[in-house]
Amino acid sequence: MLLCIDCGNTNTVFSVWDGTKFLCTLRTSTEHQRTADQYFVWLSTLMEHHRLELAIDEVIISSTVPRVVFNLRVLCDRYFNTRPLVVGKPDCLLPHPPRVDGGTQVGPDRLVNTAGAFDRHGGDLIVVDFGTATTFDVVAHDGAYVGGVIAPGVNLSLEALHHAAAALPHVDVTKPQAVIGTNTVACMQSGIFWGYVGLVRGICERIRGEYDRTMRIVGTGGLAPLFSQGDVLFDRIEDDLTVHGLTVIHRYNKENAGA
Repeated sequence: MLLCIDCGNTNTVFSVWDGTKFLCTLRTSTEHQRTADQYFVWLSTLMEHHRLELAIDEVIISSTVPRVVFNLRVLCDRYFNTRPLVVGKPDCLLPHPPRVDGGTQVGPDRLVNTAGAFDRHGGDLIVVDFGTATTFDVVAHDGAYVGGVIAPGVNLSLEALHHAAAALPHVDVTKPQAVIGTNTVACMQSGIFWGYVGLVRGICERIRGEYDRTMRIVGTGGLAPLFSQGDVLFDRIEDDLTVHGLTVIHRYNKENAGA
């Protein structure tokens, strides 16, 4: 079985793929201090809970936090006797290499989202990912990542607002009853919710105008369904887009091994 590991700035997702479907998806906080042994105890305990055999023989990793990759490599070597593919490393082939400025390092999460979105929907896409940062990835007609936009993430903006303004409380992200808030919490929720609806709509409109082609918009990340309530922002919402992209890249590497 294939273990797909998507390590983001806030959370790390482990998904077990049997070749046709994901058997389980597990989530933990991203901590670079976590050892290989700790990963294994956590993973094996939860897989036992799901009544799944820990028969991992292949692993692929996407990580936006370089410091965690070492211990994940040790996990793969010590407990699964395998060498993982790491997206962004020279030995990990991409189905469609990015077309960006020379010397630019594209985040592995953006490469993986591009591969997953193109596999499911074809090209001429905008992938909006609500993570620690809110990213917009432009997928060309041939599946190549050709650039995008990075904006502050929703929760990051809320935390900054709470910490920078002493009188403002911490609030949950939710769709408010009305745009005009009649108390502090409602005002903040409206600003965050409708502000990000406007941000997504406005940036996507500008990308479409600059790209000058018909483009579909795919939303992913935990908050994508919430923001789709505010307007018709997305043509599709994919909750497993990143881990699906990892299976696409893994399959491509297996098919082109030694090429």
